[in-house]
Amino acid sequence: MAEDTRQIELERRIKATPETIFSYFTDSERYTAWMGVDATLDARPGGIYKVHTPQGYVVLGEFIEVDPPRRVVFSWGWEGHASVPPGSSRVEITLQPNADHTTLKLIHSGLPMEEMAIHTSGWERYLGRLIVTAEGGEAGPDEPQ
Repeated sequence: MAEDTRQIELERRIKATPETIFSYFTDSERYTAWMGVDATLDARPGGIYKVHTPQGYVVLGEFIEVDPPRRVVFSWGWEGHASVPPGSSRVEITLQPNADHTTLKLIHSGLPMEEMAIHTSGWERYLGRLIVTAEGGEAGPDEPQ
């Protein structure tokens, strides 16, 4: 990793199976239950990863690794964004089953230092919405922040 980039590492406990949580990263309809207003996901290596945000931005990348229900890796970037262009960073999701929950670990690497705070804040917000949804609740519409 280049010296001017860092990575975000977050871990969450979710009272849901790895299969359930995995589907929220690979199924377009389920994805928008917790993040974005529209998603096009082709969950296979080389397949498109595209999410429209409520603010009108577009996240664009491709799936790199898809290992149901344990791991999904995709590239990440923003259309029209010079600091984090499409596909320029990498998001790794690992799911580890435990007795009554699943431990989700997220690593977002390859981000420029000036993008760390906004991406960390975003992932913290969205993982909270994912937990509500995966545990059977309603996160509500993804509203602009």
